[in-house]
Amino acid sequence: MIAAEPRRNSVATRLVDLRQSEFDRLDAAGHAYLDYTGSGLYARSQIEAHHARLLHGLFGNPHSENSPSRQSTASMERARRRVLTFFHADPAHYDVCFTANASAALRVVGEAFPFGPRSPLVLTADNHNSVHGIRCFAERAGATVRYVPATGPELRANAQPWLDTDVAGGLFAFPAQSNFSGVRHPLGWIEPAREHGFRVLLDAAAYVPTSPLRLDRVAPDFVCVSFYKMFGFPTGVGALIVRHDALAELRRPWFAGGTVDWVSTQFGAYRPRADVGAFEDGTPNFLAFDAVIDGLDLLDCIGMDAIAAHVDRLTRYLLTRLIGLRHDDASAIVTVYGPRNTDARGGTIAFNVRDAGGATVPFDRVVADAAKQGVSLRGGCFCNPGAAEAAFALSAERSQRVLTELADNFSIPAFTDRMGTPVGAVRASLGAPTTTGDIDRLVVLLSTYRNRTLTS
Repeated sequence: MIAAEPRRNSVATRLVDLRQSEFDRLDAAGHAYLDYTGSGLYARSQIEAHHARLLHGLFGNPHSENSPSRQSTASMERARRRVLTFFHADPAHYDVCFTANASAALRVVGEAFPFGPRSPLVLTADNHNSVHGIRCFAERAGATVRYVPATGPELRANAQPWLDTDVAGGLFAFPAQSNFSGVRHPLGWIEPAREHGFRVLLDAAAYVPTSPLRLDRVAPDFVCVSFYKMFGFPTGVGALIVRHDALAELRRPWFAGGTVDWVSTQFGAYRPRADVGAFEDGTPNFLAFDAVIDGLDLLDCIGMDAIAAHVDRLTRYLLTRLIGLRHDDASAIVTVYGPRNTDARGGTIAFNVRDAGGATVPFDRVVADAAKQGVSLRGGCFCNPGAAEAAFALSAERSQRVLTELADNFSIPAFTDRMGTPVGAVRASLGAPTTTGDIDRLVVLLSTYRNRTLTS
C-alpha cells in the first residue's frame, strides 16, 4: 500500500516555495538531499548577502583598534547578541563563546570542567563521540564515569536513577536529539539534574536545525551548536552557549592568543580574560559572523515552529513508506532503528535494508546505489558508538574480544564479518528544504531491493 502524501497546508506551501526560490539548485541538479543531520544546506539569499558584504565591506583582525578591525569586532558582538536572541537566552544569565564547531565547544567544557573524585561525569550512551571524549578529561582527574544505557527497540534512556544521587559539581551530558536514531531525549532531565548538583551539558547540534530551543524555558548550563548544521553556511563556526555561573567554574589548563589580558615570560605568569573571551582561542573566523546572523534571520523568517511541523509531517510519511516496503513473502525490506512513529523523535532515521533471504545489505552498498541515483544518504555508525551498540545488540564481551583480535587491522567490514551482525546503518535525515518528492525517490531506490538476494 502506498502511504498517503502529507496534506498540503499554508506552511507546507510556503516551504515548497522556499525550495523553489532558495534551493532551486537541488532540482536543477536532479538531486534529493537527505543528509541534513550531516549538514544543512545554505540558501541562495545567504550567499548573495555575504557576497555583497565582502565586496563592499572592509574587515580586519578584531584583535586591533583600526577601523577594519573594529568592523569585525562589531560584527562578532552583533552575532553574539543575535545568538542569544534566537535561543531566547537572557543575557543576564547566558553568554556565547564562539568556537570552530560543536566539537570544539564540547572540548572547552571537557578540558576546563572541575572534575574530581566527588564530581562525576554521567552521560547517555547515546551521544556523539565528541561528548564521549569528555570522559578522557574526567578519568584523568579521578572522576567516576557512568553511562546511561539506550534500551529497547526505540533506543530510549532512563537517566533518572543516575541523577537522583546528590553530587558536588558533577557533569551530566546528553543530546537533545540523537544523531543516530532521531530519538528526542527529555529536556525535562535538566532541572532535576541541576537540583541534585549536576551541571548539565546539552548537545543541541542535531536538534536545533529543525526544532526551537528556548533557554527561557529550560536552563542547561552548557549548550553546544554548529551553525553549518543549522543553515549550511558558514562552516567553521560553532558556539558554546553558557550560563555565567557555570563559566565562572571552568579552569582552562592552557591559554592562547586573545584569551589573556597579559602574559609575562619574565616571571612566568598570566591573567586570563574574565569573560567568554578566555575561551575563544586565537583569531576568530571574523568574516563569518554577519553570515551567522543571516542564517539565524532566515530561520526566523521561515519560523522554527513551521520547520518543526514540516519535518514532523515528512518524518511520519517517510517512516510509513519505509515500514511498508515488503518482499513478496511479506518480510520487511527495511529495519528501522529507533522509534517507528514521530512521538518524541526528530527527522533523523537510521535503517538497514534486508534482502529476500533476510541478510543485511551492506550500508555502504546502499549509500553507493543511492548516490548513483542522485540521492544523498549517509552510512556507518555516525560517530555514535553507544546508539550503534544498542541498535545492533552488540555484546560487550564479544565486541571486546573481536576488537582485540583485529587490533591494528581493524576495519568495519572485518569487524562486521567477525561479529556476524551489521555494525553500520543507513541514515536519512530531513530538513526545511525536503519535499515528499525527495522521500519518494528514496523509496523507489529501496524498492529495487525487493525479492533480491545479496548475490543478485
